[in-house]
Amino acid sequence: MIAHHVLFWLKADTTDEQKIAFKLSLSTLEKIEVVKFFHLGIPAPIERAVVDTTYTFSLFLAFEDMAAHDVYQVHPLHKAFLEEFRVFFDKVVIYDAE
Repeated sequence: MIAHHVLFWLKADTTDEQKIAFKLSLSTLEKIEVVKFFHLGIPAPIERAVVDTTYTFSLFLAFEDMAAHDVYQVHPLHKAFLEEFRVFFDKVVIYDAE
C-alpha cells in the first residue's frame, strides 16, 4: 500500500469563496478509481508542540501499490485540479510512504 499525504498552505489573499472551490475540486479526487482511501480535512484543534496546524487543507489518500499511485498522478481529475488551483498554493508538502 502507498499512503499519499498532501498538505496545502494557500496564499494569504485566498478568499473564502476560492477556498470553497479549492475544497470542492479536491473532493473530486475521491472519484479516481485507484483511490482506496480518501480523507480531506483541515487542521484539528490540537495544541501540542509537535503538531503542525499551520496548513490550510490536508489530503490523505491510499493506493494499493505504486502502479495505482502512478495512475492517479496522470489522471484527468488530478491534472484538472492542478491546472486550475495550483495558483493558490503558497506551499505544498507531500509525504509518501509504503
